[in-house]
Amino acid sequence: MAVIEELIREEETGALSFGNYELSGKTKKDGFKYNGDIYKIKTFKEITKLEKNGMFVYESVPGTTVHNFRATDKEVEFVAEGIADSQVTLELEAEKEYKIHVDGVYVGKMKTNLGGKLNISVELGDKVSDVRIEKI
Repeated sequence: MAVIEELIREEETGALSFGNYELSGKTKKDGFKYNGDIYKIKTFKEITKLEKNGMFVYESVPGTTVHNFRATDKEVEFVAEGIADSQVTLELEAEKEYKIHVDGVYVGKMKTNLGGKLNISVELGDKVSDVRIEKI
């Protein structure tokens, strides 16, 4: 896989890809239109952050490249790529339980906090991680 040179794009499949963990300085792109919404991406080696209509969607520390990101009210799925293990935070529905799958393996259930935040760790480095989070 490769970083997203244009920072954010819609794939032929209709999914969203974003982020560039290879950048040494903070870089952002605002006003990206996708499915009737406006997205903003901030990315570089230390952090990748995605917002939709001014609201938090995704953040990773250190920065990542995310491929084939799809989010519905029941499920979020994406492939994360980076140079080191990353802490990923997603904005989901508040105080709900979700099943977490990483690389096809069920790793457990987690409940979002009052703000709807869900934190997971993904092992990256020499590989990518396939993540699927489904609401119970």
